[in-house]
Amino acid sequence: MVRKIFERIAAPIRGLHQAAYLLAVLTLASQILALLRDRTFAHTFGAGPVLDLYYAAFRVPDLVFALVSSLVSAYVIIPRITGADKETTRKLLSESATFLFGVGGALCLAIAFFMPQFLSFLYPNFVASQHQAGFVLLARILLLQPILLGLSGVLASVTQVHRRFVLFALSPVLYNLGIIFGAVILYPLWGLPGIGIGVVIGAVAYLAVNIPVVIRAGVLPSFRIPSMRVMIPVVRDSVPRSLALGMGSITALFLTAFASRIGTGAVSVFTLAGNLEAVPLALIGSSYAVAAFPALSEASALEKRDEFTRILSASARHIILWSIVCIGLIAVLRAHIVRVILGTGAFDWQATRLTAALLAVLAVGLAAQGLVLLFSRALYAARQSWWPLFYQIAGGALTVALALVFLSLPSIDLSAPLASFLKVGGISETPILLLALAATLGQIFLAALSLFALKGVAPSLARMLARPFVDGSAAALVGGAATYAVLALEGGIAPLTTLAAVFTQGLIAGTIGLAAAALTLFLLKNEEFRVMVQAVTRLVHSRSRRATVLAPSAEEPAQP
Repeated sequence: MVRKIFERIAAPIRGLHQAAYLLAVLTLASQILALLRDRTFAHTFGAGPVLDLYYAAFRVPDLVFALVSSLVSAYVIIPRITGADKETTRKLLSESATFLFGVGGALCLAIAFFMPQFLSFLYPNFVASQHQAGFVLLARILLLQPILLGLSGVLASVTQVHRRFVLFALSPVLYNLGIIFGAVILYPLWGLPGIGIGVVIGAVAYLAVNIPVVIRAGVLPSFRIPSMRVMIPVVRDSVPRSLALGMGSITALFLTAFASRIGTGAVSVFTLAGNLEAVPLALIGSSYAVAAFPALSEASALEKRDEFTRILSASARHIILWSIVCIGLIAVLRAHIVRVILGTGAFDWQATRLTAALLAVLAVGLAAQGLVLLFSRALYAARQSWWPLFYQIAGGALTVALALVFLSLPSIDLSAPLASFLKVGGISETPILLLALAATLGQIFLAALSLFALKGVAPSLARMLARPFVDGSAAALVGGAATYAVLALEGGIAPLTTLAAVFTQGLIAGTIGLAAAALTLFLLKNEEFRVMVQAVTRLVHSRSRRATVLAPSAEEPAQP
């Protein structure tokens, strides 16, 4: 029975759109748990010093993971093991895992030793608080996370090559369960370090879910001293990917350090708003980027330029269309979203309003962020690994520079009008909106640069993206207007004093708005909408009929 259940869960998915929509559904489960995690944090701690410390400490292992664990990232391993025999694959995985554990472990030990000084430089106000000892210990515990997630990436390369997307999407679910366990059970016992232990438990589960696939494939890695001949090409190709990820983490670290100087709770609301915006990004941008990467790698390896462009264009068009539709709905429903998910316990009305405003600003860059995820994978698949690094440096530098310029201006020049427009005037921490604005502008700039870099690989790509942008904008406007009209009609029916009332009003308005957007796309005869309906129908039919492998769609080649 257990084996049959595992085989059903682990069945490979080959169609691009089927894989993307299945990933979106499974990712939704992970994101729901992530939102439950954030709701637990908001209810227990509110936008206050404890949550500020937790999110600030988390930026350190994020940076370590980007700089070290990604040296042998799945994006470099996947093209090398695609089509390779078992012995070659096992050798590469073994040496990569050993290299990662050795180098990453040494760096984490060094950072752990100097952690107090490192945190004092980044967050002088936080280190001076009454939670100093727990803050430092939490940051040290979290250094176990990048090693575990790095090893997970090595094993997950096999999971992705074999297109076991269900298991790939299940990993974050288990990860979030571990964090929730730490917040609910371990924090009352051990304080801030208890949350860190929960994170480590989740990271172990993240690693473990890939092991059955690796064993079944017969490529389970073992300890093996890395050879220069094997590792130098991997590290050489991984360095630009690692540094590109590192730039994103460095940018986030700078923004968090800036937020820590704005006021108590600023780090919390900024991070929570980013987590909310990450939900549609994961459902749309990440799902298509992950689903497309193996097919892009295969088409690139076989030098099928037209096939590569077709896969990339199809994924980008869907990302643009659905992201823009989401922007329209989020802009109208932002307060309802924050109230339902975070508006509980110690999370007060002021924090709710500010988080909603931040969500609106960050959501503007949703399509750009999704395209960056896809375009970077396309460049890695095409073995042009240095371009994402150059553009990440440019985008990160622009974001940090804009943040410094915005914060140096008198608040009346920029943050006050923005706060007034978003209906959060009078809150002292509104300069945090300028950090969100800088981050959004940086992502849009980065997406434009990445699109330019793809001219040599997919020269006709840019002109293929105009139609979904126009159609998506029209659908977003119609859907947003319908949502706003329904909210206005519902406003006098029942007071929004309970969670049920807020949720019901938002659900009805959002459903009608989404239906209006769908009708708009139908009337516009949008190709992506038609493909989406067909792919979902095919996916549901195939899954309900049998648990065997989905047949490749006519839109992409089968994996050999």
